[in-house]
Amino acid sequence: MLMCCMRSMADPMMIETLKEKFEALQPLMSERLRRHWAATEAKALGQGGIAAVIHATGLSRNTITRGMAELADTPKLSLPSPTRSRRPGGGRRPVIETDPIVIQALETLVEPTTRGDPMSPLRWTCKSTRKLAEALQRQGHRVGARTVARLFHALDYSLQANRKTREGSSHPGRHAQFEYINAQVRAFQERGQPVVSIDAKKKALVGDFFNKGQEWPPQGTPEEVGTHDFPDPHLGKAMPYGVYDMTTNHGWISVGIDHDTAQCATATLRRWWQERGSHVSPQAEALLVTADSGGSNSRRSRLWKVALQAVADEIGLPISVCH
Repeated sequence: MLMCCMRSMADPMMIETLKEKFEALQPLMSERLRRHWAATEAKALGQGGIAAVIHATGLSRNTITRGMAELADTPKLSLPSPTRSRRPGGGRRPVIETDPIVIQALETLVEPTTRGDPMSPLRWTCKSTRKLAEALQRQGHRVGARTVARLFHALDYSLQANRKTREGSSHPGRHAQFEYINAQVRAFQERGQPVVSIDAKKKALVGDFFNKGQEWPPQGTPEEVGTHDFPDPHLGKAMPYGVYDMTTNHGWISVGIDHDTAQCATATLRRWWQERGSHVSPQAEALLVTADSGGSNSRRSRLWKVALQAVADEIGLPISVCH
């Protein structure tokens, strides 16, 4: 009998047939049907059948023998519904039932690193679930990273990124400065004069480079991009510079291929006036420009002031700037 069992296990054709049948049926089988199918196959093979099914499917011996017991004693072990895979009460108990103090232990671990408003019902932590699970395991709790994540959701924690909220100290006249700029904008708009805001945006590499975000191409055909983000010596970088018309709520973007310079900023302003501003405000007598105090349009840059004066002379309008 021992030799027969060894021959059954060593029959590669039988093992391969069982494997093919299992792989074809597995996506369609529930847990209950899987163990019943394995038990039926093992019983049909006779001596060495259980070992052969284990070898072909990877199922455990306990699963197959439990399936055999259910098939042999159906009235006693039958399930109340064909849709169930286990008897009522089966399966692993929730960790909070088997280990009630795990919640307290978890909150003790995250308390020193809990961020956000302590009075808010929604809190978040900067420790990873893997590290927290390892710390709980060292304390004798049988939990994994996924269990810790489920406990976090039950406790109204969430996984969040950093958010910039602290600005530090501000100048005593900062509020008055913005009130002055706001008053100037309103005064220009009430007189029907154009008001724009200008700013340069982050430089972007030109070419097939990786960008964050997702698109909707046909399945299995993602856009292929370069492995490394080294600048292309021929294409270089693109530098968007924008003009925003506050009154009409329209924007204008010029893309430069050089550095963020005063000439680039004023060229964008000039092109906007030629292509759009002069048509929207044909009766304009003055132009107000708001800008930040750094970069190509810095209030301390003499080149910016000289280049801006050249634009004013060209379009025939006095230009006021609020930084």
